[in-house]
Amino acid sequence: MAAGGEELKLIGSWASPYVVRVHIALRLKGIPYESVEEDLKNKSELLLKSNPVHKKVPVLIHNGKPVCESSVIVQYIDEAFAGVGPSLLPADPHERAVARFWAAFIDDTLLKASEQASGGKTEEEKAEGKAKAAAAIVTLEGGLSECSKGKPFFGGESAGFVDVILGGLLGWVRVIDAMQGAKTFDPSRTPLLAAWAERFGQLEQVEAVMPDTQRLMEYAYARAMQAAAAAGSTN
Repeated sequence: MAAGGEELKLIGSWASPYVVRVHIALRLKGIPYESVEEDLKNKSELLLKSNPVHKKVPVLIHNGKPVCESSVIVQYIDEAFAGVGPSLLPADPHERAVARFWAAFIDDTLLKASEQASGGKTEEEKAEGKAKAAAAIVTLEGGLSECSKGKPFFGGESAGFVDVILGGLLGWVRVIDAMQGAKTFDPSRTPLLAAWAERFGQLEQVEAVMPDTQRLMEYAYARAMQAAAAAGSTN
């Protein structure tokens, strides 16, 4: 149960970075909630009814009403529980718009480039995606400088909306770094992001919900093997 006896239930999957975002947001604000682990291979009736359009996690159910899409959910949490815990979005309208811009940049530019880098149909497509992702990270370094104004987080003195959106990806960033033997947030190229990732990852609320790197690597390997087997069966 959430604050004030309200029902708050998060339908998710442990490996999903989008679900991790919502876990982090709820914990940063100190809101009690029920976590429901979803079997994505055999989706529950609750998930299908709660998100009939995309049929994806995360879904937050607040007093029986579902809210979908991680970025929307995080903003909803901040607004619906405005009097609980720290605010995730800035009070100033312009600063709030800037935060939303960088959050959208992470999803629409950085993540799409990363998906192309790992899932491109040709080596040329993958190389192009990798270059786009690297450029996006450098741009995001400037975004951190703009938002933080020399303070520890995108949100300033404390973690905020953009920190949650980017921070939810840290588990998979660690997996990629371990597999490639390189730093996604390279201290020599993006020192602010490198320091931010270390700082954000050490927050008690983040450590509590961040998936274990080894477990994520095993999960990624199993999925890759399944995909390879499925591709082989169609040849």
